[in-house]
Formats: sequence, structure tokens, C-alpha cells
Amino acid sequence: MKTPIAAAVAAALVLAGCSAQKPPAEALRMVRAAELRYESTREANRYVGTVQARHEVDQAFRVGGKVVSRHVDVGQTVREGDVLAVLDDTDYRLAADASRQQLIAAQTYARQAESDRKRLEALQSDGSVSASDKEHSESEAAKSKAAAEAAAKQVELAGNRLAYTVLRASRSGVVTQVRFEIGQVVAEGQPGVSIAENGEPEIVVDVPEDHLSSFRNGRFKAMLASAPDETFNVVLRELSPQAAAQTRTFRARLKPASPRHLPLGATATLLAERATTESKAAAIPASAITQLQGQPAVWIVHTGGSEPAGNVELTSVAVHGYRNDEVLVSGPPAGSLVVTAGVHKMAPGLRVALPDAGIADANARPAALADARRQGAIGEPATKEAAR
Repeated sequence: MKTPIAAAVAAALVLAGCSAQKPPAEALRMVRAAELRYESTREANRYVGTVQARHEVDQAFRVGGKVVSRHVDVGQTVREGDVLAVLDDTDYRLAADASRQQLIAAQTYARQAESDRKRLEALQSDGSVSASDKEHSESEAAKSKAAAEAAAKQVELAGNRLAYTVLRASRSGVVTQVRFEIGQVVAEGQPGVSIAENGEPEIVVDVPEDHLSSFRNGRFKAMLASAPDETFNVVLRELSPQAAAQTRTFRARLKPASPRHLPLGATATLLAERATTESKAAAIPASAITQLQGQPAVWIVHTGGSEPAGNVELTSVAVHGYRNDEVLVSGPPAGSLVVTAGVHKMAPGLRVALPDAGIADANARPAALADARRQGAIGEPATKEAAR
């Protein structure tokens, strides 16, 4: 016969057994990861420059005056001899007329002096004219002839200055800059219109002094900001022997290895591969890079062999260069899994799951997916099939 105390203990044990539940499965945070694959790569320096024409000239009026018309705008294509702008030519026409009148006067005086010389030369034969009078007539004739020739040159000069009031293109190309407007008074020789030949585009960059030795012997590739996925080879055409006074950098001009059209003024990125330094590096998304004590680092996922989950560890890496949205790194062993999204939400020892491998525990997977979406590591599935 059971005592009341024994019966109460037995009932408590039965109730405890009925209320006991299985502990909930651990919710794993899902992350995206990329495998490190090392390949032979050459270290490269990156420079940002612009596309410029190899030949560009600043057109200017050879006389000063007021601009009365302008026939070109920036971006317009012109041919050699096309009219770019015109100055007010009133004063220059008056000067040309005055020089022609002076020429007529000088030629008239020259004819009179020559006629006097001939008469005195005829009278000298009978002694009517002294030798000094003859010499004086000859000098006057020579002086008047020289004055007439000078007046003729003045007429030509005045005609040239009148023609200079019309600014014409000295070469064919595209207008890259216009520095005056109608009604503005410009000085003689003041740059007004810039014309660039669009047949030989070049990429212009500034090279720091400590990069000169490797830059001279480097191999170059370039890409435009408008087409970052399209790279093309370029060759060094000119490297300035003297540094710029303000920036202390050396201007380099590079041309495409094969003829191609490049929009003038476009932003270009130049990759200068070092010819003497080769190493192995792995390309990973730039979003995977974080910091460890101020140095580049990545989160490595340590899995237990074939397990679809593992713990993360922050590991330092060496950065060798950049390729658009990728970074070239080395350090961790080949085959390591690097977290590529949500790195700012990681913590040492955090247990994570890899979406590509799946989660074996069907009870834990929905909780892990929901937790990952709350943390922002992955987005919502596109379909119901993606969520299963």
C-alpha cells in the first residue's frame, strides 16, 4: 500500500514527464560565401585620367576688336577654312583705304622725282646743271621710289589685318571650348576657340614620382567609366621628363594599341601592370573586405567537412589590387569560404549556414531563413519553390 507521500511524488514525476519538451533547434544565420581560388596575377597600379586629343590648338584672332558674330558651339565639327567668328572691321577698312591713298601719293611723288632726275641728267651734258644738283635729283628719285614700295607694303599689311577680322579654322576637328560671346571685345592673340583632332585620341594620366621606374616598363590596359567591363590595351607614347610644379607628378600620354574611337573628355581608368612582380591572388567581391586592427580582413567560414554550416573567423588578408567591383587578395588557404555579404553583422565564432549547401535539419531551416531575412543577409525568395 502506497503512502500519501509516495503517491504525491509519483504524480509529480508523471506530470514532469508530460510537460518536458524537446529543446528548439538552433537558428543558423545564412550567409553568401565565395571560394578562394588562387591564380597567377601581376600586381597593378590604377590611375584615373581623361581622354584628350593628341593634337589640339587654341584659335585666336590676330587682331583685336569687338565680336559681331560667332558661328560655332562646343561639340561642333569643323573643317579647315570654316569661319568660326567675325570681328567688327570698320576701323580696319578705313585703315586699308588710307593706306591705298598713301600709296597713290607715294607713287606720284616717285614718278615726279624720276622725271626730275632725267631732265637734270640731260642738262648736265652742256654744263647747265652742277654735279651736286644731279646727285640731289638721283637721291630724291631713289628715296621716293623706296617710299612708294613701303606704301605698297602698308597696303598689303592693311589688307591682311582686314582679313584677320574673320577667324577661320586652321585644321579640321571638333570644337572643345569657346571662350567669347557676341559683343565681347577681345585682344589680339587672346585664345577664343579650341579645336581638337578626333582621329588620334589619347589617355592622359599623372604618375607619382615613386611609380616612374615600374611605369616605364609596365604593360597597360584601360577602360572608360561609360563602359567599365570593356578593357583595351594601350601603349605609352610620351612620359614627361619634368614634374609639374604644383602636383609634383609626371604627365603620361598613352594611345590605344589598335585604332579605336574614344569620346574626348571621357573619364578613363588606367591599369599599369608591374613587369617585375608576379604573385598568386584570388579575386573576391569588394563587399567581402572588412578590417582587423586597421588592416584588410575577411570572414572565413570553417565547416566540418561536408556539413552545410560552420563558424566564422576574422582573418587578415593582403590586398594586391582592384578590378572594378572585385579585390585581389592572398593569405587564407585556397578553397577557404569567404563571407561576401553582411560582413558588418558577423561576430567571431558565430554559427552560420550556407544557402547553396542547404540545411539538413528541416525544422531548423525555416527559422534560419527567417532569421537571415531579419538580419538582411539574404533577400526574400522569388518563388515558393525557392523557399522550400
